[in-house]
Amino acid sequence: MRIEAIEQQTTADLVVERIARVIKEQNMSAGERLPGEHALVGQLKVSRSVLREALARLQSMGLVDIQRGRGTFVGNRTSLANCVRLLKSAVTISPQELRSYAELRTGIEVQAVRQAAELATETDVSDLTALLEELNNDDLPYPELLQVDFRFHRKLIDIAGNPLMQNMMEVIYEFVVAQMAQTTPSPRENKLGRRLHRDIVAAIKAHDADAAERAMREHMEVILTRLKKGESA
Repeated sequence: MRIEAIEQQTTADLVVERIARVIKEQNMSAGERLPGEHALVGQLKVSRSVLREALARLQSMGLVDIQRGRGTFVGNRTSLANCVRLLKSAVTISPQELRSYAELRTGIEVQAVRQAAELATETDVSDLTALLEELNNDDLPYPELLQVDFRFHRKLIDIAGNPLMQNMMEVIYEFVVAQMAQTTPSPRENKLGRRLHRDIVAAIKAHDADAAERAMREHMEVILTRLKKGESA
């Protein structure tokens, strides 16, 4: 597999488009291995951070499957869920759109975290703690970090037990992951995010709905602030 290098300035969007086009044009099959990170960086002439962001987006679209310790493979594009994500990802998601979805997500997650604080069992707290430990792993590849981050927030909504909230998060999944890709630093650089996630788990463990809401509101405000900066950049 050869991918034409991108000259001069590039963005993760261009890398996503380039890799997606090669997969389509070469009619690559689900499960077929892509070149490793070092090879892709060399072929595309981009930084590792740009490549990792692009791969995270491709994984959220269902176009690739990143398996830790094994490599990156072409995803199963025949499933309905992946087809829906591909359609939603066919157009560029603007910073303004991401901010709108982040505002919607804020309303959902603030209510969900209050309910989670009231309803969480010891098993739920243990599951959240395990996800928190994954988020604190400095060696976690960036695409996997985004997936763990989404699973953490989806777990909060699962604990809340509202099927409509759960369905809504699935509907806006692609936008949430795209927003995470733009606003979530690497684990080593994300001290504020680590602290806010810890505060959320601590509040839920204490069954303190007010503290859980405060931590979630602060978390979402950080996201909205970073998105607004992206709009003006």
